[in-house]
Amino acid sequence: MAIIPQQRLFGWQEIEELGDLERLVLVLEHLPDEKLMCRLEKERGKGRDDYPVRAVWNSIMAGIIFQHPSIESLRRELLRNAQLREICGFNPIVGERAVPPAYVYSRFLKKLIRHTDEVEEIFGQLVDEASRLLPDFGRVVALDSKAINSVARGKKRDSKPPKPDGRRDTDADFGKKTYRGHRSDGTLWEKVVTWFGYKLHLLVDAQYELPVAYTVTKASAGDVKEGHTLIERLAGERPAIIERCEILLADKAYDDTKLLVKLWDEHRIKPVIDIRRLWRDGEETRLLGGRENVVYDYRGTVYCYCPETNKRREMAFGGFEKRREALKYRCPARHYGVACQGMGRCKVAGGVRIPLAEDRRVFTPLARSSYQWKTMYRKRTAVERVNARLDEVFGFEKHFIRGLQKMRLRCALALIVMLAMAVGRLRQKQGANWRSLVKAA
Repeated sequence: MAIIPQQRLFGWQEIEELGDLERLVLVLEHLPDEKLMCRLEKERGKGRDDYPVRAVWNSIMAGIIFQHPSIESLRRELLRNAQLREICGFNPIVGERAVPPAYVYSRFLKKLIRHTDEVEEIFGQLVDEASRLLPDFGRVVALDSKAINSVARGKKRDSKPPKPDGRRDTDADFGKKTYRGHRSDGTLWEKVVTWFGYKLHLLVDAQYELPVAYTVTKASAGDVKEGHTLIERLAGERPAIIERCEILLADKAYDDTKLLVKLWDEHRIKPVIDIRRLWRDGEETRLLGGRENVVYDYRGTVYCYCPETNKRREMAFGGFEKRREALKYRCPARHYGVACQGMGRCKVAGGVRIPLAEDRRVFTPLARSSYQWKTMYRKRTAVERVNARLDEVFGFEKHFIRGLQKMRLRCALALIVMLAMAVGRLRQKQGANWRSLVKAA
């Protein structure tokens, strides 16, 4: 917490209950920001201290917690609410004159941009604390990207790049996502979404719905490339979490053979990543190497053909052999008790082992055809709920941010508040609503 020297005429807490302000107190008390505050105060030196660094910082946190879309909205609340001013650390003796003007916030935010690395260190410390408080934090993680529109309009493609002037957004660019699927009648559908702005690439704990790692890029950045970056960053900065991690969930935007191989071969993380249909030759199945009557489809479902009737049946999944790096599939006749005329001369009546090397995209340590894969994949919605909270509660649906550096700082502050709220409630043994920014626990 940015500790504020005690200078008060009387205590507002003695007059009335904190009410909604308890959320701000909770966040400020559990925010490991002392190093950043000391750094900013050292830079200020012996200059005028009309608007203390710690008070301004605390008020910016209050703006996020109380969902103010702009600095002017926050200033109006500070001018109105004496109790909020005192909690932030502004001098109660001078009253409304303690509220900084808009230009003070502008200068302070520019300083914070220069110290974005230190702000991200706070995020890392909160992740470490959440990992300490929750022994299984990071065991199952979900990966996704979130589109963030810029407040500026996109520039015309044939126009000259504008010069930075502090008012326009010269960093943002256009992003596009294409969604495809099949209708119930078998026809294909396609939806293309475009936006001008940025992307937040987020890795969250799928059980607790808290951020673990993130990056902020232009809208055109590829999801797969940033997925690799997040895994490498997590392995370098939080090795304890990467060692604890068992499963990574992601949609088909992250369907990449190199990513699948990296997760399992380097970190022993089982990828549960949806697969795109990339078989362009029209074939529904492919013959398993070294087998005459065993085939598989692009989703990893394995079938065998009866040598007598040529009837196809789905083989039963029998588990993953870690030592052999192979998936086991059992004869459906023996496993399910189905009558099979060709069992006597079938070469796979005893089952079959399929090494992952057969096709690293199709065959993964947690088999795509298993019930467990489907059960785990449903947990991927955790990252979508975190993205929804960032939009609806943390103000990314309506904002006034221009520039990649400002967006990077704003994302860091939002994720810090999210983690600090959870850490504070966990430390105080408040079990209910400990992920919520808008409800008291």
